[in-house]
Amino acid sequence: MYAVFSIIGRQFKAQPGDTIRLDYVHEAKEGEKLTFDKVLLCSDGQNVRVGTPYVGAKVVATVVSHGRAKKVIVYKKKKRTDSHKKQGHRQRFTTVHIDSIEG
Repeated sequence: MYAVFSIIGRQFKAQPGDTIRLDYVHEAKEGEKLTFDKVLLCSDGQNVRVGTPYVGAKVVATVVSHGRAKKVIVYKKKKRTDSHKKQGHRQRFTTVHIDSIEG
């Protein structure tokens, strides 16, 4: 059984027991249960239901942790003007464990 759900403009494929890294969900605390109700596609192994736009199903997940990804260096330079700029960025993320798919 698997489902494709949407959160914050991105789509994720989930199966019960999977651990998925999502974009940062700031209102979620560690150990808290999240319910994703914007399910676009749901399959039970034999039947596939495709929503228009959503299927009446829910994905239940537990927040495992919050974290930050590896640093990405952004370097900008303009030739012959002695100007350059170096910045670093670390994207925040939320790791969730998929408990069940209901519906």
